[in-house]
Amino acid sequence: MSNISYYTVEGLKKLKAELNHLRDIERPKASQAIGEARDKGDLSENAEYDAAKEAQGLLEMKISKMENTVANARLIDESQLDTSKVLVLSTVKLKNQNNGMEMSYKLVAESEADTKTGKISVNSPIGKGLLGKKVGDTAEIAVPSGAIKFEILEITRS
Repeated sequence: MSNISYYTVEGLKKLKAELNHLRDIERPKASQAIGEARDKGDLSENAEYDAAKEAQGLLEMKISKMENTVANARLIDESQLDTSKVLVLSTVKLKNQNNGMEMSYKLVAESEADTKTGKISVNSPIGKGLLGKKVGDTAEIAVPSGAIKFEILEITRS
């Protein structure tokens, strides 16, 4: 089964750049490490060779997974998204009803999530709890420390 993921232009560009780095730079380094370890003699007792082969296997697995992600990636046209409810790429201004704090989050694909910049995954508990809500709605979200109620104050696309 293919897992379709939705990305912004910026997010997909970053993903492709990382994939190209792995293919063009890391893959040759792994092959070179195997060659250097092979040149050191008996392969049956060469821990360096075994480690290099294992590292190459992990790298190839990561490349394969990323190629699959890129193949199933879909770009989101932000100009076509509805601002009346919370969707992927919505910037949502919330008020925590437990403590009165206001905060803003942008809901993004899992690979683009970065809490330092206010980007949370649509697959996170908060992201899932906000999807489909409208301004004025209250979202009750179960988190490890209990339930938090958020009031949706504003929904924008930025």
